[in-house]
Amino acid sequence: MNLPIRLVATALLGMALAGPALAGGLTIRLVDASGRPVSDAVVTLRPNGSAPPPMRAGGPYRVEQKDIAFHPFVSLVPVGATVAFPNLDPFKHHVYSFSPAKRFELKLFARDELRSVTFDRPGVVSIGCNIHDSMSAYIFVTDTTWAMRSGASGAVTFRDTPAGPFTLAVWHPYLRSPGNVQTTVMSPAAPDRSQTITLRLRPPPMRDMGGY
Repeated sequence: MNLPIRLVATALLGMALAGPALAGGLTIRLVDASGRPVSDAVVTLRPNGSAPPPMRAGGPYRVEQKDIAFHPFVSLVPVGATVAFPNLDPFKHHVYSFSPAKRFELKLFARDELRSVTFDRPGVVSIGCNIHDSMSAYIFVTDTTWAMRSGASGAVTFRDTPAGPFTLAVWHPYLRSPGNVQTTVMSPAAPDRSQTITLRLRPPPMRDMGGY
């Protein structure tokens, strides 16, 4: 017997409002081969076999040009975020990216001027300055709510995780791995909710004045 349309719609609405099933929290500590904490790494969790909820928009998002460098060196933003690029230096900059996730060019703009870019696709966007080759930075555009960037301590803590098996991915611009990504399949049933992950990193290029 077919259920009334109203009952079916109500059931579907209830499922949507309930959101994804969640498990407990998880702390990941990132260290290099010498045991030192790794900053500017992005850790993401993705449930296996299903799409994750999108990351909530925060902001405002800014990548400043100051002292002939980009600040911050690595930014984490959700898909659809608009990032401002203010120039705080007493001379002009010309910001650009050739990355597949977002190609753009912000032609010469002077001190106290600002340009903005909207990032509408997930992926890593490498940015530079067409005038100052030493300047570089990265914008990690994510489509998962489980995404965090490590600070000076090298640790990130998720308050919750997917209820089923999920893939933990660590990205860092100097990671010795295809795509600069290291992945691990994890189970929420694992008793250890705190783990240390060792990353094999390349030396920073001379042009990178910030970051690790």
